[in-house]
Amino acid sequence: MGVCTAVVSGYPIPAGEHEAELEVRRSRFVARVGHADSAEAAKAFIGKIQERFADATHNCWAFQAGPPGDTRAIGCSDDGEPHGTAGRPMLNVLLHAPVGEVVVVVTRYFGGVKLGTGGLARAYADAVSLALEGLPVVNKENRTPWRLVVDYRLWPEFERRLAQHRGEIVQVDYAEKVSASVAIPETETQALFAWLSDASQGQVICEPED
Repeated sequence: MGVCTAVVSGYPIPAGEHEAELEVRRSRFVARVGHADSAEAAKAFIGKIQERFADATHNCWAFQAGPPGDTRAIGCSDDGEPHGTAGRPMLNVLLHAPVGEVVVVVTRYFGGVKLGTGGLARAYADAVSLALEGLPVVNKENRTPWRLVVDYRLWPEFERRLAQHRGEIVQVDYAEKVSASVAIPETETQALFAWLSDASQGQVICEPED
């Protein structure tokens, strides 16, 4: 038995699609940003943009489908630009941004003037940075699984408060006490557990589940 404690966490993710345009020596660079919580979601977004703007000179892309800075689910492509001049600079911007689960496609329309490898890398990176500046975001609500053992007298009020805090019951067993597996948004655990610990006078089993 013990007092329930939790760490409040979360991170911003794109609230929707957003775009920004940059012109460099007559070439147009249009960056389109979207939300991607997996590599599959990122590739679906990329495919949609590539199909919609198939007439463009290039549709270069990058994605980072995890928490900010996480490199476990990343990808990028130069889409015909010289190696390392588009996808990697774009990905570097995403990896250093405070937003997670993000995918971006930069559509280029060639303006007749070559930019050189350094100029291309700067243009693609700048287009992504410009799109991220105006990107609307929301905070991702990670739900953490917990196992609780609660007295029957507290259970009805706990159910009500769990719903108020946007949590959900995964499984419940009624024995000598109520044993439940619940999933609670990480941003809500502190307030909910503070009430539970106080109401039970610390006599509650509260353990994180794997």
